[in-house]
Amino acid sequence: MGELFALLKGGNRPSLLAACVNFFLGCIKGVAFFFTGNVAMFAEMMHSFGDSANQLFVFVGSALSKKSPTPKFPNGFGRVVNLVCLGAVLIVAVLAYETIKEGWHHFRHPATESTGMWIALGVLALGIILELFVLHKAAKEVLHEVHAPKAGIMSIPASVKYLNQAKPATKLVWMEDLVATSGNVLAFLAIIIAYFTGLYELEGLVSMIIGFMMFYVVARVFLDNARGAIGETDEMMVNHIAHLVTDHADVKDIARLDVVKEGEFLHVSLIAETNPDLSLAYLDDVRDHLTELILSQPGVTKVMIYFDEDDGTQNWVHQGERPSMLEKITH
Repeated sequence: MGELFALLKGGNRPSLLAACVNFFLGCIKGVAFFFTGNVAMFAEMMHSFGDSANQLFVFVGSALSKKSPTPKFPNGFGRVVNLVCLGAVLIVAVLAYETIKEGWHHFRHPATESTGMWIALGVLALGIILELFVLHKAAKEVLHEVHAPKAGIMSIPASVKYLNQAKPATKLVWMEDLVATSGNVLAFLAIIIAYFTGLYELEGLVSMIIGFMMFYVVARVFLDNARGAIGETDEMMVNHIAHLVTDHADVKDIARLDVVKEGEFLHVSLIAETNPDLSLAYLDDVRDHLTELILSQPGVTKVMIYFDEDDGTQNWVHQGERPSMLEKITH
């Protein structure tokens, strides 16, 4: 039990914050539904509770992915977070389908008047503020994970550039809360416009737009985490580590170099060609030096290095130029 609590302390904090915020929003939307009987508010309540459960699963998965390797699982548990995110997006997909279906129903059979409009607007306004707060926290976490400069109130637009390099759990929270914030804004505007114009079909149309936005998140996150669950190569780090290794005077060539993403971490496997006249004791010192150097790179947690005799043929060709210091830091 103590190990579990220790792991949970290292879980993805934006996911936990998002889970708590969405649970709170689900509760107040439930109260709003009780007093207004507004079916759209009931759908929003279910949406918030679903997001809360989804993000709680992601938090637990990100924590369990940090469990140390065991004899039975020597590669560790890094890909657990990818598997949990794959399960989480299924929940989002179901919610997206229900949102589109409910939107289509209201589009075809719009209400004739607004029920509890001011209560609905108040709840949505609070939702916009809280979801924007969580999105800002997730954006700051993205910048922190890639070691980018702090951006203050501009963290959200600044984080867009680095989103693909963020950890799977942080990326999922960022994208979900962007959709949630945008959805609350669209719903808020739709209620006001419908009230003053009588175009209650607009509420159903906005609901369908939000549903399709959610499906985009599902597709994007599913593809990212499917690659992670299979074991995706980090091409930028392959190039970076290859330059570091070939800079060593005793490394003549690289026979093979793999840098595989294991959830939030990187595992490196290297076969380097060296002078066959070098002693095992000397090569052991070279291995220790290279291992320490590679482990000092961002995200690298495991390194396996093997040596082979130089065959006199240059096989390894660097893919692109050496990364600049800025690229190394932001990665």
